[in-house]
Amino acid sequence: MTQNESTTWHGTTILTVRKNGKVIVAGDGQVTMGPTIVKSAARKVRTIGKGDVIAGFAGATADAFTLMERLEAKLEQHSGQLMRAAVELAKDWRTDRYLRHLEAMMIVADKDETLVITGNGDVLQPEHGVAGIGSGGMYALSAARALMETDMGAEEIARRAMAIAADICVYTNTNLIVETLNEA
Repeated sequence: MTQNESTTWHGTTILTVRKNGKVIVAGDGQVTMGPTIVKSAARKVRTIGKGDVIAGFAGATADAFTLMERLEAKLEQHSGQLMRAAVELAKDWRTDRYLRHLEAMMIVADKDETLVITGNGDVLQPEHGVAGIGSGGMYALSAARALMETDMGAEEIARRAMAIAADICVYTNTNLIVETLNEA
């Protein structure tokens, strides 16, 4: 194992579920460095803007905070229009010499839309009301998609899907931060 591999901060799981008038963004709390868990209750999901947008991040923490600050500034600049702010952030992220080296992904949601923003310039609107990012993101996404057809509510689906991801992904735990918005 090289020095970089042993000190790389790994994984997380962020999931969003949109169902029956509710928008949930959930994130686990585990932070690892190489094979070691260094924190079990990190907060990777939070409200931003005027409290009407939820953001969850996967990747390097300092990079993610930089991107969240930039997104908040874009939201303010564009009168709270999440799509426009996200597209402007993605453009900057892809073209700015400093930003393009940041290693993170974000899920952001407001009452109307859910978006996945990447450093490749992607602003993706997920299908089926769910999206997942991070090392356990695809496990949580798969579980949530299957649970969407049940009578469970959005938060119950998110919590159950995150538990399934934690059972499979060693970089995901069950210490969840869950934020909720009501749709318009």
